[in-house]
Amino acid sequence: MKGNMKKKRMDFAGFTLLEMLVVLLIISVLILLFVPNLSKHKESVDKKGSEAIVKIVETQIDLYQIEKNQTPSVEQLLKEQYITQEQYDKYQASKK
Repeated sequence: MKGNMKKKRMDFAGFTLLEMLVVLLIISVLILLFVPNLSKHKESVDKKGSEAIVKIVETQIDLYQIEKNQTPSVEQLLKEQYITQEQYDKYQASKK
C-alpha cells in the first residue's frame, strides 16, 4: 500500500516536455502554411488599391471635362484640388 501512495503523490497535473514540443511543432507548421498566403493577399490588396486610384483619377478627369469643356492633365487636377497629393503620387507610380 505504501508504494501505491507514493506513486499517487508523484502524479502532477500538467504537460510533459514531449507534449509541449508536439504543440509547438503543430503551431510552427500552421504558421508556415499561413504566412505565405498572407503575403499573397497583401499583394492583391495593394494591386486593387492601385486600380482604385487609377479609376478615381480617371473619374476626376471626366468631371473636369464636363465642368470646363477641356481635357486636364493630372498635374492640373492636383493643382485645382480635384485629387490629393497622395492620389497623384499613387497614380504616377501605377503608370510606370
